[in-house]
Amino acid sequence: MNTSVPENNRLKWMTFLLIAVAGLFYVKWSPYYHKAFLAASNHAIGNSILMGKDAAPPAPSFDAALGYAMAYGKAIWQAMVLGLLLGSGVQALISPQWIARVFGKSGFCSVAAGGLLAIPAMMCTCCAAPVVAGLRARNASPGAALAFWLGNTVLNPAALIFMGFVLGWDWTVLRLVMGLVMVFGLGYLANRFVTDEEAVAAQTQLQQTTREEGNAFRRWMKILGKMTVRLIPEYIILVLLLGAARALLFPHVGPEIGNSLTWIILFALAGTLFVIPTAGEVPIIQAMLALGVGVGPAAALLMTLPPISVPSMAMLYRSFKPRLLVILTAAVIGFGILAGLIAVGLGM
Repeated sequence: MNTSVPENNRLKWMTFLLIAVAGLFYVKWSPYYHKAFLAASNHAIGNSILMGKDAAPPAPSFDAALGYAMAYGKAIWQAMVLGLLLGSGVQALISPQWIARVFGKSGFCSVAAGGLLAIPAMMCTCCAAPVVAGLRARNASPGAALAFWLGNTVLNPAALIFMGFVLGWDWTVLRLVMGLVMVFGLGYLANRFVTDEEAVAAQTQLQQTTREEGNAFRRWMKILGKMTVRLIPEYIILVLLLGAARALLFPHVGPEIGNSLTWIILFALAGTLFVIPTAGEVPIIQAMLALGVGVGPAAALLMTLPPISVPSMAMLYRSFKPRLLVILTAAVIGFGILAGLIAVGLGM
């Protein structure tokens, strides 16, 4: 009896799970566990990455671009490496039939699986992007991949805990309730846009991937190299540009930013475009509220800063249909506006 195939599959699964668990423990779980005590005792988790200790972001310049890129890179580089390892590992080490069975269906179960899998990952939108790309390359449904992408940030349990200790538990409840609707609602909606032709093409691709031969670990390193070369250069350029453009996206930070619908809309737009590390929205909002910014614009940032950004959208433009990315962008902006209006209505 030949047991080499199942033994090989077990080895691939064990390798992937070891990297996932050990990597997440080192990069996410252990640091965030200790950071939660810091948030509880100090009611703060650091300075705003948007403007540091200053009252406004720096003027557009090369120094502003480089300064932000360095601060952002220092915060996320380990998670990005892990994301690339897992995103390529999904394609080389995990059975495509298993991905199709768990994440490839068009119903809500696949969306739920993607969203729930995101909760322990706790990555920022850009670090989650390589894993999302890997899932889509292995024929995960758009809804499941989208739920995983959004769930990493808006349902991040560490960020929710930081938020409660730093901003107040009413902010955590607002984020959690709207986050659940965003992750699972938009995921379900994404699957409704899958046409019959796309479903057939996905099934054909699945049949082709089941015939892959050769050394899986060699294929893993090859995919890892391709993903790194394709994703990282454009990612770095966009982070530099956004770092330089901080003062253009957030030109005023102070009491003049009131709770008018105009400011809520503008902050929702800016938050959707900008890129931050995991839980970076918490000190940003704390600093803005301290400077007198209205709760409406601040709540808009609560729902728009974490889930997507220009760099993460660029990293995944090959993984989703353009119309879906447009709908996603508009929906995130809409969630930001609605959160701002709710925060004003509740007098948060």
